[in-house]
Amino acid sequence: MDALDLARWQFGITTVYHFLFVPITISLAFIVAGFQTAWFRSGNDKYLKLTRFYGELFLINFAMGVVTGIVQEFQFGMNWSDYSRFVGDVFGAPLAIEGLLAFFLESTFLGMWIFGWDKLPKAVHLASIWITAVGTLLSAYFILAANAWMQQPVGYAINTVSHRAELKDIVAVLTNPTVLFAFPHVIAGAFMTGGAFVLGVAVWRLLRRSGADSDTFRTAAKVGAWTLLAGGVLVLATGDQLGQHIAVAQPMKLAAAEDLHTTQTQAPFSIITLWDLNGNEIFSLKVPDMLSLLATHDPNGTVQGIDNLQAQFEAQYGPGDYSPIVPVTFWSFRFMIGAGGLAGLAALWFLWRMRKGGLPGRGGVAIAVVLPLLPLAANSFAWIFTEMGRQPWLVYGQLLTSAGVSPNVSAFEVGLTMVLFTLLYGGLAVVEVVLLTRRIRGPLELPEAGASATALPAPFAY
Repeated sequence: MDALDLARWQFGITTVYHFLFVPITISLAFIVAGFQTAWFRSGNDKYLKLTRFYGELFLINFAMGVVTGIVQEFQFGMNWSDYSRFVGDVFGAPLAIEGLLAFFLESTFLGMWIFGWDKLPKAVHLASIWITAVGTLLSAYFILAANAWMQQPVGYAINTVSHRAELKDIVAVLTNPTVLFAFPHVIAGAFMTGGAFVLGVAVWRLLRRSGADSDTFRTAAKVGAWTLLAGGVLVLATGDQLGQHIAVAQPMKLAAAEDLHTTQTQAPFSIITLWDLNGNEIFSLKVPDMLSLLATHDPNGTVQGIDNLQAQFEAQYGPGDYSPIVPVTFWSFRFMIGAGGLAGLAALWFLWRMRKGGLPGRGGVAIAVVLPLLPLAANSFAWIFTEMGRQPWLVYGQLLTSAGVSPNVSAFEVGLTMVLFTLLYGGLAVVEVVLLTRRIRGPLELPEAGASATALPAPFAY
């Protein structure tokens, strides 16, 4: 493998790893804020317990997300210097706004929330966690705006002397159609993930540590299940809109996702397709007209094929292979749908089992443990589909991936850092799991009599 392949693997590994924490952070911030609001309005101690309990889990996850996200920024300059040189004037603007505005809000008001128990008025303290939650949304939006520019570059001009993209319209960059469609889809997926996490943890506590807090975690389980289901419905609705946009803005991505080689009207949707080692189709199960319906909302709509688009791109950009790796886009798209669908079914099953005071039966613990992993897998496969489906472009129609890698970085250097990152991230994964499981297994309690009802629990002080 050369430096280009290794650099792509390294960035892919670190990005997918980092995004394991992002959706939980976004959604848990709002869920914790919701629990604290319920306590603020009702005075019911079970909501305070849930605020403190899931708040600690949120903090552990937030810290790990920050640490793993920093590494990605260094890779832009280390492994992708030609890319950074080309896009820096445009790409840097939304990332700078994210750091100076969104992350500032998150970190400042999260600090107020952590250390403000018993020091701030209850209403101000509650506002601090809500502002933190809004900050996570803003952070996600600006980062997605930067990524959207790679998918659909707007608001720029190419300097023919320096061969760089120069920012001409920041409003166009921040209102890119791709980010307007992708942002609600990503946030809906985040709430599926957070809901699954809250539900899984609550069910585990109900089945393994049932007792005085059963009513508390039954409430958490229901909140988690309904959050997961609501997120799932929004994922379907926003995904439909995003898919139609992709059909227009990145037709090659859609064609590769369906292994559609020739432009067709009444194009079928492939549920499953198998190929031999030479790439020849040996089995497929397809739904007639469904792809046209999904892409255009018309069963007679036209969907462009890989071979036709390849010919167009060769005429426009010159000789080369402009199609992504079909099996990767095809299967990542289906794994995304499958994992998300299974999570929704699990939430429905838990709600059914817990009706009228019941508990999940045999297999409930195993499903509770696996459940949070399903939306995480769906999110990861979604990003693999999004980024791999754009290939061979780093910036769609403007910069090939092969032209973005650092010219002076060797395969050995990239390979060595990839091994080191893998070992480091493996260690961080152990730390994350240990901290989360220790807190999940730990006691759920309020301060002792005589102490303030809002005193900060010891683990918050880390």
